[in-house]
Order: sequence, then structure tokens, then C-alpha cells
Amino acid sequence: MRILLSLPNYKAACYTGLASPARKMMLSSKKMRLTHQQIDIIRLSAQESFGANVQVFLFGSRLDDNKLGGDIDIMLELTEAVVNPALLSAQFSAKLTRLLQGRKVDVLLAAPNLIHLPIHEIAFQQGQKL
Repeated sequence: MRILLSLPNYKAACYTGLASPARKMMLSSKKMRLTHQQIDIIRLSAQESFGANVQVFLFGSRLDDNKLGGDIDIMLELTEAVVNPALLSAQFSAKLTRLLQGRKVDVLLAAPNLIHLPIHEIAFQQGQKL
């Protein structure tokens, strides 16, 4: 399982970092290769795990109708600082994998106390809010 998250004082090569909650993602009418049921599972699980204010964004290959298969890449934008983001990300990824019948899910966290890396910019620019 690959975990995309944000941790203070870690190198970018480890996919650590964070984005400001004030950033807005480009929203468009992009199609997603997810069912309505999968979207509901992801969104409701995020709210259950991180609170009602969590914003969930899908990015990566699941936004490309010309691609097949692949994992699900999501970014969770949190409004409050997080403690132990690696554990939170891993637990949430495992939870979604179970709920989505084994589909691999990569989780990127964005919170006020975490470092912002280029992967966050990609998620904000290319992603779609669920």
C-alpha cells in the first residue's frame, strides 16, 4: 500500500507535504470512473473518520475515461491540524479498501500543520470534489 500524506520535516521524495485549507480545487464536469455507490462510501467514510468539514477530492487515473482499472487516488482536505498523519492515512486507506471490496486506495492528506508538496498542487488543479 502506498500512502500519500503530509508530515512536517520529511523529504518530498517520501510524498510528504500539505496544502492550505484555503486553496480551492478546480471543479468541472469531469467524468469519474467511480459508481455513485463508491462515491457515497468514500464521502461518508471520510466524514465519519474526519468530521463533517472534510473535503474529499478524487484525482489521478480515475478521472480519465480512456484508462482502465487502477487504484483510487483521493485527497482529504482537513480544516484542523492532525497528529500522526501517517497512521490516519493508512487506517483510512485500509478502511476504504475493505469497504470497496479490495480496491486499492491511495490517500493524500492536506491539513494546516502539514507541508505542501507538488503532489498536492496536482490534486488541487486536476482533481474533482466528491
